[in-house]
Amino acid sequence: MPLLQPKLNLKIAQRQILTPGLMQMVSVLALNKIELREMIDAEMVENPVLEEIDESVPMPDEVTKREEILERSAADEVAPPKDVFSEIDFGSYFQEYLDPGYRTQPEYEESDKPSFENFLSQPTTLTDHLEWQLGALKLDSWLREAAEFIVGNLDDGGYLATSEEELAAAYASMPPDQSAPELAKALDRIRHAIELVQHLDPAGVGARDLRECLLIQVAAQQQEFGHLYGKQDEEPAENPHRGFRAEAEAKIEERRRAMEVAALIVDRHLHLLQKRDLKDLARAAQVTPEEAHLAVEFIRTLDPRPGRQYNREQTRLIEPDVFFVKRGGEWVVSMNEENLPSLRLSQRYRRMLASTDTDKEVKDYVKERFRSAMQLMRNIAQRKSTILKTCEVIVRRQQDFLDKGVEALRPMMIKEVAEEIGVHPSTISRAVANKYAHTPQGVLELRFFFSEGSNGPEGADTTLLVLKRKVRKLIEEEDPRHPLTDDQLAALLRSHGIQLTRRTVAKYREDMNIPSTHQRRKRD
Repeated sequence: MPLLQPKLNLKIAQRQILTPGLMQMVSVLALNKIELREMIDAEMVENPVLEEIDESVPMPDEVTKREEILERSAADEVAPPKDVFSEIDFGSYFQEYLDPGYRTQPEYEESDKPSFENFLSQPTTLTDHLEWQLGALKLDSWLREAAEFIVGNLDDGGYLATSEEELAAAYASMPPDQSAPELAKALDRIRHAIELVQHLDPAGVGARDLRECLLIQVAAQQQEFGHLYGKQDEEPAENPHRGFRAEAEAKIEERRRAMEVAALIVDRHLHLLQKRDLKDLARAAQVTPEEAHLAVEFIRTLDPRPGRQYNREQTRLIEPDVFFVKRGGEWVVSMNEENLPSLRLSQRYRRMLASTDTDKEVKDYVKERFRSAMQLMRNIAQRKSTILKTCEVIVRRQQDFLDKGVEALRPMMIKEVAEEIGVHPSTISRAVANKYAHTPQGVLELRFFFSEGSNGPEGADTTLLVLKRKVRKLIEEEDPRHPLTDDQLAALLRSHGIQLTRRTVAKYREDMNIPSTHQRRKRD
């Protein structure tokens, strides 16, 4: 049996290691203007070596030099004679001895001024709106607690996606200090709380599915309609406005009937609404086509996601990173560096490094901070250079788009721009990520200019965006009673010189969330 012996083996291998500086360069390149400004502000707080250049405000070093010059010039001049009256503080004299009223010392006063943040309005969320309504109701403590638990489990659309059993189990397992009940009692409380929440505004919240959501809204409008038109005064024997009243009553009855049929359709035949076939819907609901039409029009007024009117996404602030400007007949690119801090290295810390009185630990710390600051400034300059080179290629290839509009947009791939600049495609991908350009056609994301194309018979390329726009335009101009099939759309595009297959047209249509031919057909 051979003995185990140690051996030395040489192996050559290549490995790519990301240094901290390289990692920072990659992350800085992917930042847009707003994110870069926030990152620079954070770095200036952490790194005392970094300073912001503000030409309107002199730097501390400049102030010190000016003070030294002024002191030397003042020492050379003869001091003028002092005025004894200039040393008397007449304002303090009159305040101390001639003011008969009560006065508090300013140094002991505390001015409790509200923060300006308190004046900023915050949007009301669905949870805030529902909890405010619960606070205005006189409820038992257990019902209020269970209702708040239900409100906390609603999604952004106002739906209750969790089953009653799961809610009851979670409610029963709450901490003991909240007097958690047993499972059976918890299930009963959860059901009462769900019923309470479903009667709050907006109508439809707390529903488990679309059917229940729409039924709650129909019932709420029926109840409101009954309160408004439920009681009718007796008509006198001779009424000169009898004709107008009869017409109004007919409209009221028509509206009431539409609500009844809508409730029936939502409850039993909701799946038939997608087919948009009024005859089949009227036959299934056993009503006339006119009644089915009025009911469908009433259902269109309902909100399938009642919670979204409160849970709206916050408006995203966009600042263009570059400007595409035409100067002297040529398109040029300029960086938008407004409100971006201009950085420099502190002169005071440089003197600390040159001084022999500075401790070694302090010098090591300052050197490390200097290296970090210089690396950041190089990465910011590299980011600017990469974005400018990328945008110059975009402007050179998309001049027709800048002059004429979207229809003149040319296909352009990230790989092509990377090869022209001489960098990796991932670098271009980071350089255009979440960044915007101000153009004559509006503020557009830089990724907007990169799109695949489809070759026509004459070799003219058409971008994916333009192709989708053409498909949507053909569908918008079609006859609703005889909508175009995917084969017909492909044939029309081929007649315009664009070679697309039926499957490609179907894929574009699905990407734009356009229904199929059968679903688009409008039937009488």
